[in-house]
Parts: sequence; C-alpha cells; structure tokens
Amino acid sequence: MADREQQDALLELLNTTPVVNGVVRDQLADQEAARTWQQAHGGNGSTEEHRHLLQARDALHGVVRGSRPTASLAPLLKDVISRPRLSPAGVSWELDAPAERRLAVEAVMAWSALQETMPGRLRPCANPECRRFLLDRSKTNKARWCSMAVCGNRMKARRHYQRTRDGAAE
Repeated sequence: MADREQQDALLELLNTTPVVNGVVRDQLADQEAARTWQQAHGGNGSTEEHRHLLQARDALHGVVRGSRPTASLAPLLKDVISRPRLSPAGVSWELDAPAERRLAVEAVMAWSALQETMPGRLRPCANPECRRFLLDRSKTNKARWCSMAVCGNRMKARRHYQRTRDGAAE
C-alpha cells in the first residue's frame, strides 16, 4: 500500500495545475519552482526529471479523469524493475528506476497502490470549473470537493442561487 507520504505527494503533483481567477496555472511551468518542488519530494531537480514528471502528471490526470486508458501509463514504467528484499519482517519491494524517472515512476506506483487499496477514492473535484483532485479518506467515501471552503461553498451557493432564482420565476 502506498504510504500517506506517497499518497500526499501524488495528490500534490496532480494538483499542480489549479484554476486561479479563471485561468489554468501550471505551478511546475517555472523551472525554478519545479526544481524546488522536485527537490522537496526527493528528486534531484534536473530538467530531465522535470520532463518525466510532467509526462507522468499529464498521463495520470487523464487516467484519473477517465479520458485516457490505464495503458497510457505504460511508457512511464518502461525498463523499471521491482526487486524483492527479504528481511525478518518479510518481503519488501525495492524500486529500481533511472534517477531522472524515479519521481514519475513513484507517482504511478502510488496511483496503482491507491487503485488497489482505496479504489475510487482518488478523483477529480466535483466543481466543473476546478482542475484539482481529492483523495477521500472519509469512512463514507462521499467527499466531492477538493476544498469545502472553496469549491464546496461556491457550488452550494450556486445551487442555492439557482433554486431561489427558479422559485422567483414561477
């Protein structure tokens, strides 16, 4: 299972293209900001690592939204090996991937672990104007918004306005 840190890193990566004032902002478009993000998540900050990370993010966006098949992730895993490591605690798996692709591969592996252990819990925000994602860790699995304070309140206010406007028109 992907640990909480890996899950959070995946969610952070997916949420690097938010809509701000009606415009999509790519938080990884600026090379310096991307380098900082990569290094904060254990990467080396290289241009090549950045390129692979953007490919992974874009492919995962499509897969999670349902607009791309899971097979679109296959090129990201090319020549990646997972080796068993035996210890008194049991078997653990060690990922062997080229350094410049490790962050991208870890994002795909975190997505895969979530698919297995928490199917359907990683999803896009229900606000159609939002590009963010959420990971629903609630018992009921009914979360709809990336943020209740932003998207949830905004969508509830719209529905209320629509109901009162429709009621006044009758």
